[in-house]
Amino acid sequence: MAIAMIGLISCGNDAQKEAKERREKKMAEKKAEKALDVPASKMIDFENKGIGPVSSLSLAETIDEEMVTRGHKLFKAKCSACHKISKKFVGPSPKGVLERRSPEWVMNMILNPDEMVSKDPLAKKLLFEFNGSPMANQNLTEEEARDILEYFRTLK
Repeated sequence: MAIAMIGLISCGNDAQKEAKERREKKMAEKKAEKALDVPASKMIDFENKGIGPVSSLSLAETIDEEMVTRGHKLFKAKCSACHKISKKFVGPSPKGVLERRSPEWVMNMILNPDEMVSKDPLAKKLLFEFNGSPMANQNLTEEEARDILEYFRTLK
């Protein structure tokens, strides 16, 4: 009789454990579904490095003001027709972009927008969010893109 009770208790514990695991799995799935409701422009993803020439980039702790000056001029000349600093326009605002994206991703988006919007999952979502308006390839050099990135570091 005692052996039968132990068997029933252990079976009950296994069933409870399985039920708990199923509930936790469902909660995780719902959480993942909710994450999909977040607009691409608000998603945070530092793991994605994008597709392009920049695979690794370290940023200095201090901001290089000369790069910022050059980057600001380039941004005004090449980017401001579609990107506004503090609001959504044709494209997303660059304000706070480095709080949501890796520096490599930003650089690759600047340098390689055509391939990014065709192959990078996040860039594809951004394209959809911004009504299918792809980012124009401005044919910038890596140095110019790095100057723009440094300017973006000042936009908080």
